[in-house]
Amino acid sequence: MDPTTYPPPPGQTRRYAPPTRSGTVRFRIPSSNDIAETSYSIWGNLSSKKVPLICVHGGPGIPHDYLLPISLISTDYTIPVVMYDQVGCGRSTHFSPHQYHPSFFTIDLFLAELDNLIRCLGITVYDLFGHSWGGMLISSHALTQPAGLRKLILCSTPSSMKTFVQVGVELRSFLPLEIQASLSDPLSPEHAAAAMELHRRHLCRVEPFFPEELMTSLHSLAENDTVHHAMNGGPSTPARVDINGSLKDWSVVSELGLVTEKTVPGGVLLINGYFDSAQDACVLPWFSKTKARVKWVQFALSSSTPHLEETDRFVSVVGRFLTTHS
Repeated sequence: MDPTTYPPPPGQTRRYAPPTRSGTVRFRIPSSNDIAETSYSIWGNLSSKKVPLICVHGGPGIPHDYLLPISLISTDYTIPVVMYDQVGCGRSTHFSPHQYHPSFFTIDLFLAELDNLIRCLGITVYDLFGHSWGGMLISSHALTQPAGLRKLILCSTPSSMKTFVQVGVELRSFLPLEIQASLSDPLSPEHAAAAMELHRRHLCRVEPFFPEELMTSLHSLAENDTVHHAMNGGPSTPARVDINGSLKDWSVVSELGLVTEKTVPGGVLLINGYFDSAQDACVLPWFSKTKARVKWVQFALSSSTPHLEETDRFVSVVGRFLTTHS
């Protein structure tokens, strides 16, 4: 697989509006009773009769800026859209590397934060969108069978970390040998360039530069990768394919039969790109084992960020799914 032989995606063709309102909610951390703040932004009106879409970013620890074009769903379909930064990144409360033991940063922490946000915003019925790690988080949320969940959208989301790592190793094997060698040596003068080449193939194929929204999120991660380091088990670098943090053994494969038309009545939408780091092997268990209605859409020109690479089609696909009656 050589993405460089395929045409680049169109990227964004129009701008999106600023949020209708932004704010913070207090979050009492379950394991310590410390108080943190979760920063959020809303497009549209939560008091409308439309079911809101809550968007959950990836990382862990990559704030929501790179998801901003998804707010066009509010413009095009008058659906309220909520985005937030998980604690530890972006505009939410940050943690120093020595403030908590790495074992503090678990999926349960971020499940509790999501539940708290939904409750504090007074949302009773909702749809969820999750990208990458965000998709993993909302997968686990769905398995708790929350009463208000209607539809689930998983974008570039693995069903297990074991498969995700295996796919990562395979994708690297397609790189030129000199790039593979530079990736394996963090001290190599060519390491940074090799890492960027990997990103351009399997993170975002927009040319000639990454979108501003993605760069903002990546810069934020570089400034504070405490959460990413704890949960993935090492520095935030694309050269890493091993996972030895708290997400090492994460998987929902054996539990997907619990996702039914009763627990997710509006169905599940699976999205990945042809050049995605979450290749089809990562997504397939969701399609084959889930007992809810499932639709799978692949973006032919995209890698792991189809909302940035093929924005217009992405908004259309997601908008139609959200407005289709269950």
